[in-house]
Amino acid sequence: MSQVLDCSHDSLLRLAEVIGRGELAVVPTDTVYGIVCDPCNDQAIARLFAAKQRARTKSIQVLLDSVEAIPALKLSLPSPLDILADRFLPGSFSPICLVGEGCGLCTPRQESDCRTQAVRVPDSDVCRSLLGMTGPLAASSANRSGNPSVRTVEEAREQLGDSVACYLDGGPTPGSVASTVVEADAGDPDGIRILRQGVIDQAALRKVIREVAAEGGRA
Repeated sequence: MSQVLDCSHDSLLRLAEVIGRGELAVVPTDTVYGIVCDPCNDQAIARLFAAKQRARTKSIQVLLDSVEAIPALKLSLPSPLDILADRFLPGSFSPICLVGEGCGLCTPRQESDCRTQAVRVPDSDVCRSLLGMTGPLAASSANRSGNPSVRTVEEAREQLGDSVACYLDGGPTPGSVASTVVEADAGDPDGIRILRQGVIDQAALRKVIREVAAEGGRA
């Protein structure tokens, strides 16, 4: 039977223990509720995909408590995603990183010539406090695949039920729109491709890139 916990330090400790055992949790972020687990535990990742009824070929994000955590995971931000990360993280921006040798994550996606990983630093004190206890977390929206993202813990429970060990109730999230997912694209005039339009408008991303280019360096 799953538990619903309030947002307290003790609850975060409880969630960290649950995640450390390879179980699943649902937490509020600055966009929508997310289902999370240990990104270095392949069995936990399999449970996450099963709970969402999501094909294992689909990609999932990794949540971090800071941008500085990216290189520690043997990930790198290609240009101009590094510029956008400086401007929009923490926040609802999910850049696609390149995966280097020695990366211990079970979540990277195999492309034709490289491995990639979407990351995000949520603009949520509660979420980043949990990440400070657990380290990086694999994450996806807390809904069954094909269903709308959820803003409340009740909506998440309706869809995921007891497939999740613990739910953290942080009240309604600010909106029902997820983060904007972006990859580098050398063929685009601004060097980016929008894989999922989310909270941050495409025009805002391109504006930052063009402003930095006009200044002749990083903003």
